[in-house]
Amino acid sequence: MAMKRWHVALWLPVVLLCAVAASAWQWLHQPLTLKGGSAEVAIEFGTTPRDIAQAWVTAGVQTSPRWLYEWFRWSGQARQIRAGSYEAQRGATPASLLAMMVRGDEAQAVVRLIDGWTLRQFRAELARAEFLQATTAGLSDAALMAALGEPGTPAEGRFYPDTYSYSKGSTDLAVLKRARHAMQRQLQQAWAQRAADVPLRTADEALILASLVEKETGQAADRGKVAAVLANRLRIGMPLQTDPTVIYGLGEAFDGNLRRHHLQTDTPFNTYTRTGLPPTPIAMPGKAALLAAVRPAATRDLYFVARGDGSSEFNESLAAHNRAVRQYQRAR
Repeated sequence: MAMKRWHVALWLPVVLLCAVAASAWQWLHQPLTLKGGSAEVAIEFGTTPRDIAQAWVTAGVQTSPRWLYEWFRWSGQARQIRAGSYEAQRGATPASLLAMMVRGDEAQAVVRLIDGWTLRQFRAELARAEFLQATTAGLSDAALMAALGEPGTPAEGRFYPDTYSYSKGSTDLAVLKRARHAMQRQLQQAWAQRAADVPLRTADEALILASLVEKETGQAADRGKVAAVLANRLRIGMPLQTDPTVIYGLGEAFDGNLRRHHLQTDTPFNTYTRTGLPPTPIAMPGKAALLAAVRPAATRDLYFVARGDGSSEFNESLAAHNRAVRQYQRAR
């Protein structure tokens, strides 16, 4: 009898330990209940594992903060949790929650910046973006470039239009810094591919011309031809005569109706009254416009007119151009 009791006493702790281990394993891999369907937590650098556990419970994870903390500690990975913004979705378990923070899989949001937008439109979109801290709202364009480490550089056209993902809680300045670096990279790549006879002296001039191509092109198939017309005019010193530059020069005074007196009023951006390129880009060109500016189509066209369906008709002579203008004006 004594021997049997000794065996029971010996195995009881083992049985209990196994039961506890099985229960813990089940808890680690069982989906957590989330109040509201998801929970978001921002972890600052230096936050303790105990505070992180409490933050998840406060955010809506329905479990014991003590259990979460003990799991973080017992795993041996508590010190590997990275600062950042995290989101627990339906199906998240204690095990996957810790793994997410150790990997640094931060919750992401996106903002889309469109080809042909001006910097004013870019900044307005960033101001509307969810979970993005607006740290540049009070800065002028010049102050913004200074904050990016480029004082004196004109801001227009310097940011690459693309879709940018960011961690929740990131700043608009961080997104603009990425967009700035992306434009520098895209411009350098395009400039390296320039045609030998392109009438541009610098990559900056290519950026300006690309912005005009972006604004003047209605259909992608016409982009190279639009660039060719503008390049051909530059070669012979002919005014570019592009409406988008005049509109840009009017700024907020433009009411959507371009009138004859606007074309006759001289400004630094009026390409009817001045030859050559405007002093800065007038928008943010995309990759296709950058490449078209440095490698325009091989044509001798000097004119184009919109057909009204997004496409344009191109001509070498003024007489043919005038006929096309009368044709498409009547169609309108």
